Amino acid sequence: MPRKKPFSNKQKKKQLQVKREKKRGEPGSSHSSRNASVERCRDRQSDTSDSETTDIKRINHQPGTSDGQYDPNRYHLHFEKESKEEVERRKKIAMQKIIKPVPESELEIDINHIYPEDKGLNFPRRPSWHYDMQREALLRKEEKSFQEYLQALYSKNPPGTLSHFEHNLETWRQLWRVMEMSDVILLIVDIRHPVLHFSPALYHYFTDELKKRMILVLNKVDLCPAPLVLAWKHYLTKQFPQLHCICFTSHPGQPYSTVLQKKRMRKNAGWSQAGGPIHIMRACQEITAGRVDLSSWEKKIQKDAVAMGTEGDHTVDGLESVLVEHHSDVAMEMNSPTQELYKDGVLTLGCIGFPNVGKSSVLNSLVGRKVVSVSRTPGHTKYFQTYYLTSTVKLCDCPGLIFPSQVDKQLQILSGIYPVSQLQEPYSTVGYLCERINCLSVLKLTHPDPSPQHNPDTQDWTAWDICEAWAQRRGYKTAKAARNDVYRAANSLLRLANDGRLCLCMRPPGYSQSKDEWESHPDLAEIIALQGRKDEEEECREREDEDGESSSELEEENDRDADDDEDADGDDEDDTVKADRRGLTLNMFSVLGENECE
Repeated sequence: MPRKKPFSNKQKKKQLQVKREKKRGEPGSSHSSRNASVERCRDRQSDTSDSETTDIKRINHQPGTSDGQYDPNRYHLHFEKESKEEVERRKKIAMQKIIKPVPESELEIDINHIYPEDKGLNFPRRPSWHYDMQREALLRKEEKSFQEYLQALYSKNPPGTLSHFEHNLETWRQLWRVMEMSDVILLIVDIRHPVLHFSPALYHYFTDELKKRMILVLNKVDLCPAPLVLAWKHYLTKQFPQLHCICFTSHPGQPYSTVLQKKRMRKNAGWSQAGGPIHIMRACQEITAGRVDLSSWEKKIQKDAVAMGTEGDHTVDGLESVLVEHHSDVAMEMNSPTQELYKDGVLTLGCIGFPNVGKSSVLNSLVGRKVVSVSRTPGHTKYFQTYYLTSTVKLCDCPGLIFPSQVDKQLQILSGIYPVSQLQEPYSTVGYLCERINCLSVLKLTHPDPSPQHNPDTQDWTAWDICEAWAQRRGYKTAKAARNDVYRAANSLLRLANDGRLCLCMRPPGYSQSKDEWESHPDLAEIIALQGRKDEEEECREREDEDGESSSELEEENDRDADDDEDADGDDEDDTVKADRRGLTLNMFSVLGENECE
C-alpha cells in the first residue's frame, strides 16, 4: 500500500472551498441576465501587478442555492477593490505617522468639494424603454447603459480619486423603481456628516427633471450638539432652496452613559416615541397642498403615541396595523414612471439613503413599531417593499446605496457605509478619527511602550500605538502568540465611532466663526426639545437610579467583533451594559468642546 502524502491544513481548507463551490455552483454562472454586469466587473482585471486581484470586491458574499432560484448576494454591496500595495502603504503610514490634533477648520466640510460639478459625479439613469420590449432586452439595455456610465465616470476621475460607491446594478435598479413610484422622496442622512450622504445630482434630477419634491431627513440629531444641527439645517436649505429639511431622532433623550455600553440607558422607549414623524407629516401637508387627505396619518401618529402609555410601556395591541407588500421583480421592472402625482388620492413616499444612516429606524418610527430589522451591517435591507401607513399614505423602502463622490475614504468608513469586518487596513481610519477627537483622554489609554523616556504628558502616539493600547486595555490577544490583537482593537474603535459612542461630527463651512451666533439662535429650543435633552441635575439623578438598580452588575462586555444582524443600539432588549469598574465614562460632546453631554 503506497504511503500517504502529508496533507496540510491549508490544503484541506482549499479542498473544502472547492467542494463548496461545486455544490453551490459558480456565483453568477446561471444564465440570468441580472448577474451579467456583476460578472463582467469580476472578470475585469485590475491594473496592479497581482493578476488574481479584480477591480470589484463583493461585500459579505454568501453561498447561493444550487437550483439558482435564490441569490442571497443580489443586493450586496459591490465596491472597487484596492490594490495590496495601497493597503500596505497606508498600514506603514499608520505605524509611523505621529497623531497630532487638527485645527477646527479641518472639521468644516463643503458639499462642493465632495461633489464637484466638473467631475461628472452623477448616478446611473434608467434608459428609455417601451411596453413592446421583452424583459431580457430591457435588462441587456440597462446593463449596457450601466457599463457606459462606469466608463464615463472613470474617464473623468483617475484611479484612487473616487470614494467607495455602488457597483451593483441590481441595487441601482431598486433606486429607479422607487423614484418612479414615489411622489415625494425622503432622503435620509446622518447629521454627523450630512453632506457625505446627499448627492446634488439626485436632488436636481428628482426636482428639475421629474418635477417632484424631496424631504431631507437629518437623522440621529441626538448625537450632535443642537447649535450644530441648526447650522447644518440652514446650510443645506440655503444650498438647495426646494429642499424641505426635517430633524429626526429615533432615540430622543436616550444617551449612552459609557463608551462600552451597547444599549441605550432607558429600556422602555418604543418606536412611537421618536422625534420627527409629526414634522415629516406637516412637510407632506405643505407639499401636497390639500390634494391628499393626510388627516388619517395625523390621527395614527397621535394614536400610536397614546398607545405607548403614560410611562412609555409599549402596548402593541393599541398601535395601528400596517399593511406590508413585497413586490416581484417582473411587476417592478416593467413599471413606467408616471406623470400623475398622488394617483388615486394616495401619497407615495420613497425612502432613500446610504447604508447605516438609520433608514430602517426612520421607517420603524413612522410605522410606530418594528417592521424592518435594524443592523449596523451596511446593505442589511435586501429588497423592495412598501408599507401602507394609512389608506392614503404609502412608504416605499429602497436598499441603501452609495453615490460616487470625492470624499476621503477614511471619513466615509467612519460614516458606517463599509462593514468594519471587511476592512483590510483599519489603522489609518483610526488615525483619522483620533486626529479629530480626543480619544486618548476618553478611552484612558496607556502608551504600550513602557520605556522611561515616554513621559505620559509629552509622549507621541501613532495610530498603531492607539490600537495596541486599546487591545491591551480590553485584553484582546492573538490566539497563537498571545500578542496584542491590534486588528481587532482597531475594528472595535471603528464600531464605537459608527455607533456614536466616539462621536465625530463634521461642521458646515464657517461654523467656527459663527458658533456664538448659532448657540444663541431663537430656533435652538426646538432642536433641544426634539433631542429630548434634560437639565444636568435631572439627568444625573436618573443615571444614579439606573446604577442603583443593578450596582452589583459590573460591565464584562462580550465584545463581538463580527458584524451580525443584532440591533445596532439594542433597542428591543432590556438588559443594559453597565459602566466598567474603572469608570470609562464618555461626555458625548466633549470632543466638540461642548458643555452639554448626551
